[in-house]
Amino acid sequence: MDGLLGKLGMDRKMALGYFGVLIFMMGDGLELGWLSSYFTDHGLSVQQSALVFSVYGFAVAVAAWLSGVLAEVLGPRKAMMLGLSLFVAGTLVFLTFGITSMNLAIILPTYALRGLGYPLFAYSFLVWVTYYAPSDKLGTAVGWFWFAFSGGLNVLGAYYSSFALPVLGEMKTLWSALIFVLLGATVAIFLNKDKNHSKKFENKSEALKYLLKGVTIAFENPKIGMGGIVRTINTSAAYGFVVFMPAFMMDLGFTRSEWLQIYGSLWTSNIIFNLIFGIVGDKLGWRNTVMWFGGVGCAVFTVAFYYVPLAAGPNYFVATAVAACYGACLAGFVPLSALIPSLAPENRGAAMSILNLGAGLSTFVGPAIVGAFIGLVDTVGVIWIYTGLYLISAVLMKFVTLSKKEAEEAERVSLEEFQNAQKA
Repeated sequence: MDGLLGKLGMDRKMALGYFGVLIFMMGDGLELGWLSSYFTDHGLSVQQSALVFSVYGFAVAVAAWLSGVLAEVLGPRKAMMLGLSLFVAGTLVFLTFGITSMNLAIILPTYALRGLGYPLFAYSFLVWVTYYAPSDKLGTAVGWFWFAFSGGLNVLGAYYSSFALPVLGEMKTLWSALIFVLLGATVAIFLNKDKNHSKKFENKSEALKYLLKGVTIAFENPKIGMGGIVRTINTSAAYGFVVFMPAFMMDLGFTRSEWLQIYGSLWTSNIIFNLIFGIVGDKLGWRNTVMWFGGVGCAVFTVAFYYVPLAAGPNYFVATAVAACYGACLAGFVPLSALIPSLAPENRGAAMSILNLGAGLSTFVGPAIVGAFIGLVDTVGVIWIYTGLYLISAVLMKFVTLSKKEAEEAERVSLEEFQNAQKA
């Protein structure tokens, strides 16, 4: 088994952690593809639904930023346990008081509370991975993380919902999320064999200083800041799609189950290419992979995701193929998780906080663009805004370079961390 995992680029000590993240994120993401249409079917407007997802995304962004530095201050396991606690508490209050009332004043804070949980859980584990993996395998290691993350959040969650909704209904399907979250957390936190990496702080002042490092590092090293902007753009359209694309696709003649399966195919392709582009990034260069496959590729297939179904009509197989191509290009951004921490090898947690902040902001920016512009420029205008952002991300990556000195330093620190982990 160890030999097989080694050939796949996954260390046996971290394998259970990846599996736990997969199951946890399945519970977190099972409502992602249909909750917006549920809101609009029960009295909210598209703009109000976008507001809910934007506020949720803001909470995700805050927790995502905190995850990197909290993983350093508390250690990854404790940070992940904090994320689990917040997710469970948020789910309980949202399902008990929020969605049952369909009162926006209650839905906004309760769903936002739920959004604080998963970034602390998942992104703290990502920090754990970046410290443990050797530099020459880091792209593959983070590829496995995004395989597990996206596979749970967007694939298994979507497919599970497509079959569970007709049987359980919306509310019971939402409650079932707790089963997957608790199971995944048990595996990732308590059964994962690797020891924590944790930075030791002598006092609270030192810990607070490092917390602030998760902001200042973006200005001290502008390439890290630009990487955070690119990461924000990366999945912003994907999170925006769930706000308005279900209605668009159903207006074309697709059923809700077909839409969920098309959306699931997008992320099925994505998780496969997360691994492929992790390996490709290690071979062809992290920056070039992000710039061409990620930025330019996503720009092309964002446009196609709108115009091809519009021209072909409710053709399930054609729409699925286009969605899969977009999902594949979305994975082109995976090497960012190797490139950005390598720019600050002594402060990887802080650097990852900027990257995680970008990941969280994408869940805010994507729906916010819909809420702000769909009334002005309609669906097609929103599609072109996302397309323009992807092209901007490609241009920004031209400047996010890893010098020979930075690469050597990253390799040295990574080797020390890896040797310490092997001795543990």
